[in-house]
Amino acid sequence: MVSVMEKQLIPAGYKQTEVGVIPADWELSTIGENTHWMSGGTPSKQNDAYWAGKIPWISGSTLKSCEISTSDQFLTEEAVDAGSKMAPLNSTLLLVRGSALHNEIRAGLVVAPLAFNQDVKALVPNNSIAPKYLTWYLLGMNANLLKLVSSAGNSAGVLDTALVKNFNFFKPPKSEQTAIANVLSDVDALIAALEKLINKKSAIKTAAMQQLLTGKKRLPPFGQLNTGYKQSELGKIPGDWEVLDIQAMAKIGSGTTPARIQGDRYFKNGVSCWVKTLDLNYSEIRSTEELVTDLALKETCLQVYPKGTVLVAMYGGFNQIGRTGILNVPAAVNQAIVAIQVSGNYDSRYLLDTLNYRVEYWKSVASSSRKDPNITSLDIKQFKLILPATKQEQTAIANVLSDMDKDLAALQQRLHKTQQIKQGMMQELLTGKTRLVEPKGGQNA
Repeated sequence: MVSVMEKQLIPAGYKQTEVGVIPADWELSTIGENTHWMSGGTPSKQNDAYWAGKIPWISGSTLKSCEISTSDQFLTEEAVDAGSKMAPLNSTLLLVRGSALHNEIRAGLVVAPLAFNQDVKALVPNNSIAPKYLTWYLLGMNANLLKLVSSAGNSAGVLDTALVKNFNFFKPPKSEQTAIANVLSDVDALIAALEKLINKKSAIKTAAMQQLLTGKKRLPPFGQLNTGYKQSELGKIPGDWEVLDIQAMAKIGSGTTPARIQGDRYFKNGVSCWVKTLDLNYSEIRSTEELVTDLALKETCLQVYPKGTVLVAMYGGFNQIGRTGILNVPAAVNQAIVAIQVSGNYDSRYLLDTLNYRVEYWKSVASSSRKDPNITSLDIKQFKLILPATKQEQTAIANVLSDMDKDLAALQQRLHKTQQIKQGMMQELLTGKTRLVEPKGGQNA
């Protein structure tokens, strides 16, 4: 029973339901009441002939976009009959078993003929549901649907289908469903375009690094120098360039970790940046999660390295060794990091670019003397790089690559903002808080 006070708080055109206020012309039902469910399957892996067809076969690993049309595995028609099933066009595939369910709900609209496996369900909407709206509704309710996930014995996540069928479904008029789905699809298309552009510009930067850091292409006016090329231990390089190891061009240092037991004295109200491996982001470091106090610097002999110091991670496994950064503010470092202070004859950003370009190199020299693979300060000292003869040319190359980095960073920021906008839009549109159509005058119930 809704009290008089509660009625007064309900906006015009909205009504009170058991799960909250929704538009007056929307219905509150369940997903199961609006869909028919189908199960898929996996043909025998022992029969290679089954897997040499042209019909895409969807599993949890390929169910990653809001529209599904292809896969990395393909079946024959015989294979579909022998153990799988075709998904109806405009049905929504929903992952109900898989490790991905510990982190996200995966759903996608079927827009081309395809089959699917037993870890995926096909939800066929009835005629009152716009197919694309159902897909977006499942994706938009990610946080609440994740609460229905349990763990199987093999650590896979399991989405209880009975609970999903009983999950609340906000049902606008079909025309509004279509409008909501189209808006969200437009934002998703913008995100996809930004991701494609970022990948393209990243590839262009990698190509530029390969050309500029090896001297295959020289920037003006340096390209006008007729020095020819010569053979070096790192391949053919311009005649006026050289190969040098890091210890010949820089001073090498390291750091430590202040005793955590002295947390209040060493970390509370800290004033100086203290860099750990995960703070290294292959670019400038302007701040860190943790700061150390002046007392920590004094009592633990931590050295504060100046702006422009290049940092390299020595250990932490293959995902962390070789991570780099360059200080944009003075900072101390922990014992897992080597600090490289380049002499005045060389450009520190050129060194950073070279280390970033050749980051995979460290996997070939990583030591297995520890539990996790690592590299040593000696490995870093002996790292050889190709250097232009003048600092001016090094700086010119670093500036070009820096401009590319700034362009990529701006695109990444735009992508992140658009993704946040998309999340906000889903919360607003799929619950009726924001309408894309003029609300009809409704009775407050």
